[in-house]
Amino acid sequence: MRLFVALNLPDVVRRALWEAASALRDRDFPIKWVRPEGLHLTLKFLGEVDDARERELRDALQRAVAGGKTLPLVLGGFGVFPDFSRPRVVWVGVAPDPALELLQHGVEREFGPLGFPPEGRAFRPHLTLGRAGRDARARDFEGLETALSAMRFEETVVVETLDLMRSTLERGGAVYQVLQRERLS
Repeated sequence: MRLFVALNLPDVVRRALWEAASALRDRDFPIKWVRPEGLHLTLKFLGEVDDARERELRDALQRAVAGGKTLPLVLGGFGVFPDFSRPRVVWVGVAPDPALELLQHGVEREFGPLGFPPEGRAFRPHLTLGRAGRDARARDFEGLETALSAMRFEETVVVETLDLMRSTLERGGAVYQVLQRERLS
């Protein structure tokens, strides 16, 4: 199974973000766009995991939410990773928040001992909107920075659950399924 830990958004927010990015999708950038139902905030990517480990992962998820509270996610601002000269990921930002940082650290703390080491770079909360095509060249993204700076989307959403997710890669893109949902109290 290909797994990750995420915060999911209400469908109405996903759809609003999808609509806000429509002008960007209409451009000719070589980007594979995430479908609206796939928009989420990844806290930890676990990768390929044997089915036999599902119980221990569910237990780790339960421990990770202990003491966690529902939290507001403030969405807004668009950008790319790593930079505009060679973008690989197009994203909408999530404002830093101490409660979000604590939850993400709790996920790292619980999954680390199970063989999922911490990410080697700082946590930068974002929702991936699309990924550049493998054959894309730098010149294919001329105008992307200007297009992103012209986009507007601001939304605050309260997240109430932390989810263990399965990602199945299909021809039309990844399909996500919630394996376990733990409530943030």
